[in-house]
Amino acid sequence: MELRTVEWKNDSVVMIDQTKLPNELVFVKYTDYNDVAEAIRTLVVRGAPAIGVSGAFGMALAALQSSSETIEDLLSDLTKAKKILFETRPTAVNLSWGLEKIMDVAKQGKTVSEIKDAIINKAKQVADEDIDTNKKMGKNGAELFQNNDTIMTHCNAGALATVGYGTALGVIRATKDSGKNIKVIATETRPVQQGSRLTAFELKHDGIDVSLIPDTAVGYTMANDLVNGVVVGADRVLQTGHVFNKIGTYQVATMAKQHNIPFYVAA
Repeated sequence: MELRTVEWKNDSVVMIDQTKLPNELVFVKYTDYNDVAEAIRTLVVRGAPAIGVSGAFGMALAALQSSSETIEDLLSDLTKAKKILFETRPTAVNLSWGLEKIMDVAKQGKTVSEIKDAIINKAKQVADEDIDTNKKMGKNGAELFQNNDTIMTHCNAGALATVGYGTALGVIRATKDSGKNIKVIATETRPVQQGSRLTAFELKHDGIDVSLIPDTAVGYTMANDLVNGVVVGADRVLQTGHVFNKIGTYQVATMAKQHNIPFYVAA
């Protein structure tokens, strides 16, 4: 079973509760956009792409919750919901992107009913496109790694950080699916331990050989030729080419440079 982090089902939003991982795989269901906002705020759902889609789904719930009979009142309700959802993670670029996508669609509708249908369809489309994009990116990234490579990753840029499949872990999945034999070294990723709680969990779930190391062992594994390449995700990419990602990524990157190990960002 492929992990699907966030999904639209029967006019509700279904998410994996990531605060319960790795001990339990629990799915939660929301019909109120305020609950989706709280889920984003409390890290029930996390990872830039997943947050963006969750925001879009939250707006879809807001549209369904609205009892407005006029377009003006509906747009007012959506604007209020957008503000509440945005304030959960104002630094998450994907969140504002997802919210704006929905508002753009809402402003084009001719009737209240048409707007509600269009919002739901757009939110579902954004979710489907996320998986499709990740699979294409994974296929491209798979060419960067060779048979019997050991790949290091930091934090969680997998199915649990996206709608499904993943960015950095999507590259790892695609590399394995291409027939290459690979191993993965995942860092714990302190202080919230997304590597040990999430990355190790989902790679093991998919039958991919994964070893877990403390963040402080990155230099040791590289110095002893235990790593052939590194791939991570990104929270934000600047026009200059600089990348923002989970704290600890900087030292992994500088250590990789020190040991002449290729370092890739899948975003």
